[in-house]
Parts: sequence; C-alpha cells; structure tokens
Amino acid sequence: MANSKVYKFSKFFLPAVILSVALIVCGIVSVCVRGINFGLDFKPGMVEEIKVADPVLELSYSGSATINFNVENDGVQLVVSGIGADNRTVDIPFADVKKVSDVSSVLLSQNIEGLSVSVKKDVEVDSLFVNSTDSSVLGAGVLRVFADDKSSAVSADDVRNALREFNDVSVKELGSASSRSFQIRMGVDGDASGKTIQAETSDALKKAFGAEKVVIVKSDFMSPQFSSKLISGSIFLVLATLVLIFIYATIRFHWDFALAAVIAIVHDALIMISFISLSHMEFSTTTLAAILTIIGYSINATVVILDRVRSDMKIVEADSFVDVLNSALTATLGRSIITTVTTLFSVLSLFFFTTGTIHDFSLALTVGLISGCYSSIFISSAFIACVRKDFQFEKPAKINIESTAHVSQFKLDKESE
Repeated sequence: MANSKVYKFSKFFLPAVILSVALIVCGIVSVCVRGINFGLDFKPGMVEEIKVADPVLELSYSGSATINFNVENDGVQLVVSGIGADNRTVDIPFADVKKVSDVSSVLLSQNIEGLSVSVKKDVEVDSLFVNSTDSSVLGAGVLRVFADDKSSAVSADDVRNALREFNDVSVKELGSASSRSFQIRMGVDGDASGKTIQAETSDALKKAFGAEKVVIVKSDFMSPQFSSKLISGSIFLVLATLVLIFIYATIRFHWDFALAAVIAIVHDALIMISFISLSHMEFSTTTLAAILTIIGYSINATVVILDRVRSDMKIVEADSFVDVLNSALTATLGRSIITTVTTLFSVLSLFFFTTGTIHDFSLALTVGLISGCYSSIFISSAFIACVRKDFQFEKPAKINIESTAHVSQFKLDKESE
C-alpha cells in the first residue's frame, strides 16, 4: 500500500478557534442588537392566510333538512341528511365542469326544495374556496364561494398598508400570480384573545378591500402561556441532549474527550443561531429540528475522530499528543469530507427545489453540516490538544506499524525531521 502524507492539522487549531470565536461574538452581538426572528411557535400572536377575491357563487337554504356544502381541492360536495329528508351526496369534480354556471346547474338539477343558488360571476372553474370562518352547513344566511382572481393587482404592500395601524406585523406573498394568497403574522402583547385579534384584522382588511372580498383561508393563534412553555421546553430538551451526550462520551472515551465533543456541539449550535440572527431567518420548530439534527450529526462525526485518536494512541510512536491528533485526523479526513458532501447533495436539493419552512430548514442544515465537519476536525481537537499538551505516552504495543499507511508515513515524517 502506498504511503499517505500526514497533514499538520495542529497548525490551524489556533486560527480556527479565533475564527469561531469571532463568528460567535458577531452572532451574540446580532442577537443582542437585532434579536431573533421568532416565529409564531415561539411568541404569542396570530398567523393568518388570506385571499382577496370576488364571490362567484352564493348559496342559502330554508328547508328542514341539513345540507353541508364542502369545497375540496378537486371539486365540491353537497351532502343532504336529516330525518325524513332524501339523504344523498352530490359530488361535482372540477374536471367535469368548466364554469361556475355549470356548478350552479348541477346543484339546481337536484331539485332540493329551499336551496337557493346564485351565480355572481361566471368564471372558469380551476379551484373554488370558501371563508374558513363560515360554517359549511347551509342556512338562511348566505354562504359565499370564491374563485382566484387572476387579474387581481393586490400586492403584499397593499396588505401591509391596510394593517399599518397594527404593531409587529409581517406579510408574505404565497403562491403564484394566478392563485395568490398572503400570510399575515402578527405579534400580540398582553392577554388579547385570538378572536379579538382576528376580528380587528378582518375589519381592517375589509375596510381596505371590501367586505365581501376578504377570504380567510386559515388562521392560528398562539397564546402567551403556550409560547413560554414551548421556549422553556425547547431549552430543556437541548440541555438534556448535551448532558446525555457528555455521559455517553465519558463512558466510551474519557472526560476530556467527552467535553471536547460537547464543546463542538455547542459551537455548531451557536454558529447556527448566529447565522439565523444575522440572516433574520424565522426561528420556528422546524429550525429547532434542524439544530437538533446537526447536534446528532456533529456528535457522530466527532465520535469517529475520537475513536481513531484512541486507537492511534496505542500504535503511533509520537513525541507529543498533537502528533497523534494529526495522524488520526489525516486518517479520517476522507470519511469526514465524503460524508458531509454526500449529505449536502440531499440538503441542497431541498434548498433549491422547495419553498417556505422546508427551504429555511435546508438552509439551516447546510450551515450546520459545514460547521459540524469543521468543528469535529478543528474545534474538538484543539481542546483535546490543549488539555493533553503534557500527556505522557505509555510504551506502545509491538505491532507491524508498516501495515497502517498513515502510521507508516507518520513514522517516516518524524525520522526525516
């Protein structure tokens, strides 16, 4: 087997530590000055998705039966039930109708006494939707059905302007131009209820765009009590993970190896948090999942290197512990790079071909993977080199040292110095 060169990783321990400290300090300053862009998962508030569209169909019912009108992704469904009623289900797939008038014709052809159907705007049927706050059960009140307005000129800036009287509001445009919707995130202070916030928001939007044109697709509210519990639970989860990893590494290796692994993990978590703060990425439960994923990845990469260090301590004839580290890092370099690069292929595919929370998740993972590979090589090794700078070697076991390529080259390098 051809001899391989042993790289002097130890020359870069101090510069790597300085670089990491600088990045983390920048991140801490950013957190203190700009803060972290907490999502609704971690702060009290409301997240609501709305559309601005014209009603195309209106339905009402004055009979004794119970009629449910449901709008699905691929069609609409009318369910008639009740004692003495002609129980039935009418499915109208969008593939079978072209315009809203066709949907109306099918509904009226059922000859349901008391059912009123009125076409407000006869447009092509690609998809229909209703206000999520309206009941699907038809009654004397009018149930309005909407369709995407492909010619709508409403933008995210218009929605922000309509909500300018509210504090801590962010608006994001979702979907394509033909099916545009807007995601509204609004933080709240005090004990304001979700219904109150939703009503005030809805009134402001209706005032700006018209009472019949604002459609609430979905709405969620996070109370202050729940958000604080989630934050404390997340912190406990991360700390418990670090403690368990330290115990595991101590049992398998030694306390200084275990502490080096934990330092590398904390380093990666801080680098990711620094990036999240500097890029103003939203910190949500998905982002937390990315951090926990990197903690698992980082400890695996670090344990592989530490295991090689422990093995080389018994076979490498070295003058200092740094020489053992250089030998072990050289032997595991290929594995570290290949593992990181192949994992990045999958993560980058998510980054380039997805949007929303998965896009942010993949971006956080990309930063974490690079940091994990870097910390397992330089940060954990730098700590061990510092702790064991006066380490005294036991007499190595007698083995055929030429059978291990990187050990053989290490011996030749030492003899040539």
